[in-house]
Amino acid sequence: MNKQINQDWYAAEGSGTEGDPLILSVADGHGSAVHARSDIGARCAVDLFAHQARTFAQLARADGPDGAPSLSWLMNYARNELPRQLVAAWQERVLAHWDHNQGTVNPAAEPPRKGQKLLLYGATLVGAVLTPRMFAAWQLGDGELTVTDADGAIVLPLAPVEADLGDETESLCSRQAWKMIRVHWAPVVSPERTPRMITLSTDGLSKSFASDEGFTQFMTGLGRRLSKDGHTDGVRDALPGWLAEAARYSGDDTTLVAARRPDLIAADDSAAADERRSDA
Repeated sequence: MNKQINQDWYAAEGSGTEGDPLILSVADGHGSAVHARSDIGARCAVDLFAHQARTFAQLARADGPDGAPSLSWLMNYARNELPRQLVAAWQERVLAHWDHNQGTVNPAAEPPRKGQKLLLYGATLVGAVLTPRMFAAWQLGDGELTVTDADGAIVLPLAPVEADLGDETESLCSRQAWKMIRVHWAPVVSPERTPRMITLSTDGLSKSFASDEGFTQFMTGLGRRLSKDGHTDGVRDALPGWLAEAARYSGDDTTLVAARRPDLIAADDSAAADERRSDA
């Protein structure tokens, strides 16, 4: 199914240092008639996640008046406070958008309830933040967080235990959505144990492969291509074509953001993140 409007949104910023945390996120608006404003919902999700992630990274810094909070405190914040705050902020943002952009409403019709309004903006979200102390990630709904660990192994730490059936997925518009957010928490024990590569993608990419193995092989090849080239320019130039081909197979918008550990990139290439998107 081709969409007239790309329902995906993304963001990539930072280098992973204490003063400049790495923040990656992708959101996928549901795109059906029931979710007619999901492109707006996706953009709100990415913008609000970036704000919450910056706050979280700031809390992890060691230069506060009371020093850095403990890792256990940060873990609790990641698992409980951030999901609550993110979902509440998203609901507030999209309801405000509705209030200012109601469009043509039949005065004789029943006024839409809160849940119906939220449904219009439904979207999924995957987000990650990396600092010298910790790597954390969050996911609501479909899409993939793919991590190439320090040893080069490919892992999907936020993959659900059971795959979603059909096109149904958990969403920011779901009731008590914050409880559905899956969280990955990993303290960074040393710079050498930082992930080699972190990749976030909407499900338009994974659905373009006939099997999970095909998707994993793609991610492995992406890492090898970066290692072989020693810089990101070649992949940056080729990625739009790869994603366009994936979108053709999946019939869905396809977006990927990735960050490569700086010490594994040639010294003359200071870019820490690649971001590309493709309309189906």
